[in-house]
Formats: sequence, structure tokens, C-alpha cells
Amino acid sequence: MGAAEVTRFLTALAVEARVTASTQNQALSALLFLYRHVLGADLPWLDELVRARRPRRLPVVLSREEVGAVIAQLRDTPKLMACLLYGGGLRLLECARLRVNDVDFGANHIVVRAGKGDRDRLTILPRIAKAPLAQHLEVVRRCHERDVAMGAGWVELPAALGRKYPQAGRTWSWQWVFPARRLYRDSGTGQRRRHHLHETVLQRAVREAVRVAGIAKPAGCHTFRHSFATHLLEDGYDIRTVQELLGHRDVTTTMIYTHVLNRGPGGVRSPADALPSGGQSLVPIAPPRSIAGPHSLSPSPEDGSRRQIPEFAPQVAAARVRADES
Repeated sequence: MGAAEVTRFLTALAVEARVTASTQNQALSALLFLYRHVLGADLPWLDELVRARRPRRLPVVLSREEVGAVIAQLRDTPKLMACLLYGGGLRLLECARLRVNDVDFGANHIVVRAGKGDRDRLTILPRIAKAPLAQHLEVVRRCHERDVAMGAGWVELPAALGRKYPQAGRTWSWQWVFPARRLYRDSGTGQRRRHHLHETVLQRAVREAVRVAGIAKPAGCHTFRHSFATHLLEDGYDIRTVQELLGHRDVTTTMIYTHVLNRGPGGVRSPADALPSGGQSLVPIAPPRSIAGPHSLSPSPEDGSRRQIPEFAPQVAAARVRADES
């Protein structure tokens, strides 16, 4: 199978199967890996390939009341993490991978290290979360001290920092803000470590909170980040400031949130709402149909014709008698 067959296969995914652009890119990456690392051959440039179009979607944004309703349904650690997602615009894994030295209570900011694109940035530490977060860290500190006393207390360090500072993985400053409940033994070093809380714990909790809150939007953990950016723009903050807080490389990525502000279609008054009182007859509202269906000829209970039937019944009967006699 050469370049022509690969081109036809990938084109069929986009044209016939109508897969998304990410699915087609995944198939292309898998084929490139197969040819390059397994078969030891390089595919030529696929000039005739028809690429699947990446649709432009507006992000799902919750109102402030909806955000409060969702967070109110959460408890304990998921509630604190959701507050940081919304209050600081964090991504899910950025929140789960926070370390103790990333939180600055004095400066009211959070350092996001190795975020998307392997870039660091600063974002807001919500004042409303400072006291609960400090209490949470005190509980985590006591847990870490117990782990150290039993010969554990290690965490994974970024890159090769563990070789440069062999004991840093056991210090308090490098511990996870949201550690997992169970210990594991690292196969390479033999250290008994704790991983950070798995992201699915918060995903399941938020999904259930959205359901219980009765919100019909397809909201998830990342929706808090969308709502954070949109609400900042609604409050009049500069788009460049929002770009820095979100960690976007290009401001055009941040500009997507200007399309979901309340000043958009939700803030425009329809001309139909400005019609005079007499203009209501220009837009008649059809009465609800009967349960029998749209093609039923039986009058509905609201129809006045049913009340008129008894009034004309004697006349109809007399006409039928005269017709029979003739």
C-alpha cells in the first residue's frame, strides 16, 4: 500500500465517512508512525489528500447563577477544585497538577507550570477560595507527615529535577495540592509515592452536579474556564489581560469569547418587541391543537363551534324530515 492508497483511504474518511478533522488527523498520524517506525519507509507528501474541515464552534458558557448552582451541588475537594477552575480559568489537568509551591497566598496568584504548549503563566487565586484552600493544605500537610514517618512521602518531579536534587521529591513544597488517596511504588526508584488526584474524579462530580442542578447545557469541567473568560469580558476587562490569564498564544483565540457575551444576540432587542399594542394581531399565535393530531377535524374544547351545535340541532332535524317526505 503506497501513497495513492493511503490518500484514498484518508479521503474516504472525510468524504464518505464524514469523520471530524481530529479523527482524520489521528488516522494520518497512526499511518505515519506505522510506515516510519515499523516498516522503515517514509510516505511522500500527500498532495491529493482531501482534509476534513474543522468546524468553528462557540464555547458553552454558564451564567453566573448557573455556575453558582453547579458549585453548590459539589462537596469537599471537587468543590474546591471547581472553584479554582472558575476563579482562575484553569484547565482540568492544570488544576490537578498544582503543587504547594505554585500557590502564593500573599500575592493572590497561582503559577501554572508547563501548561498547554509547555508554557508557564500566572493567574488569579480567588479570594473566596483562600481560606478553604489553606485548610485543605493543612490536611494535606498532616497526611504528608504521616507518609514520611512510614517511609513514603515521595512525589514525581518534573523532567530531571530528581537527579539534580535527589531529596526534593520528599519536601513539602513539591507535594501535590490535590493528592490521590492511595500510594504506589515507582518501578524505577522503588520510592513509595502519591500521584495527584485523577481527573476523572472531578469530571464525574461536575457531570452529576450539572444534572442535579437541572442545567440543560452540555457543561463540563472546561466550561468553567469558558465562563471565567466570558464573565471577565462582561465586567469590562481588557481582552489582552484575559489572554494572559488564559495563557493563549494568540489573541484571536481569546476573541472567540466576544461572540458569546450578553452584548451579542442576547443583548439585541428584536424589532418584533417594538410593535405597538395593535400590532399584536400581525403575529397571530395559533391555539394548541387537540391530542388527536394535527389532521383531526374534531373541534377542540376551546372552540366555540361545539357550543353552537345544540342550538342548530332542531333546525337540522326538521330539514332532514322535509327531505325524506319529498
